[in-house]
Formats: sequence, structure tokens, C-alpha cells
Amino acid sequence: MLAAVILTAGESRRMGSPKALLPYQGRPFLEHLIEVTRHEKISVQRVVLGAGAEEISRALRLDPETIVLNPHWEQGQLTSVQAGLRSLPEGTDGMLLALVDHPLISAALIGELIERFYSSEKAIVLPTFKGQRGHPVIFSSKLYAELLDAPVDKGARAVVWAHEHDLVEVSTGEEGVVLNLNDPETMKKVMRA
Repeated sequence: MLAAVILTAGESRRMGSPKALLPYQGRPFLEHLIEVTRHEKISVQRVVLGAGAEEISRALRLDPETIVLNPHWEQGQLTSVQAGLRSLPEGTDGMLLALVDHPLISAALIGELIERFYSSEKAIVLPTFKGQRGHPVIFSSKLYAELLDAPVDKGARAVVWAHEHDLVEVSTGEEGVVLNLNDPETMKKVMRA
């Protein structure tokens, strides 16, 4: 079974309000991601919070068991990956890592990534849109130690680069895998489309 870890600890400075609470198809980004990452092969969900943690958890009435607080969120995204990892129970096969600023993904895509993870037996599975790599990414549990030791300046990318030979790309027509919604302009463009 897999764990789904959703990162939403950043300050959302450019957006001006917590990205987790921004609306998409009538519900907040984070609520959408929690919903699409519910899958029969996902036994654990974690939401990593940092800046605005109280506001987000109160607004969305998050299950306390899913919440992981990252007190070091200001040191970068890798600290949230690591906080999420440390919170997982023993015995997961891997971690599906989703980012709150890449919310425009479907449950069908999640299902396809999970299916490829198990059928390929590769250490990393990630989606691509028109040849560009995106999110969410599945990391096998055999990479957990490397993620915990990754260099802060390169983050989880360093682990991906180190395992190019043990990685499978899943091509998708979902542009959301590469759309980083981290400022109002990008948000307006996407919502107009």
C-alpha cells in the first residue's frame, strides 16, 4: 500500500492567501487533492502544514490524524517532504507526493500512476505533459533514506536525478501536472481557459 503526502506548508507570499484554500471547481485546492488521492492502494494520507496551519485546518476541518506540522517550512519544500516521510507508519510500499500548487489533476491520473508504479516495479513514477516532467511523483520506499538525506538546495529532485535508470514516465494529456499555480496571474490564466 502507498501513502499520499500533500505538501501545503509554504507561505503563499505571491498568491497573497493560502493556496490550500483557493477555489477550484467549487472547492478548495487542498480538498480537491485529498479527494483525488483517495484510492484503494492508498492506505495513509498526510497533509503537511506550516504557514497558516491553524487557518487551513480550521477552514477545511481536516482529520487530525492526517495533519503533519512542519516547524521548519521556511527552510524549503524538502523539509516538508521529510516531515511527511517521518510521519508514515512502517511498511508502506512508497509515497505519492502531491503539491498544493499543482492541484489540477484527476483521480484517473492518480490511478494510472499507481498502476504503473506496481506494474513497472520502478523506484520512481512521474507524469509528463508534452515531454515536460510534472507532479505528483511516486517514490518507492527504498528511496526514503535518500529523501531524508537529500541536499536542501536540490531537494527531492536530487533523488530523481540519481535514479534516472530506475524511473518511469507516464505521458498524460493533463496539463495540470506541469501547471504551478503560485501567483494570481497564472491562476487567472488557468481559470479563464
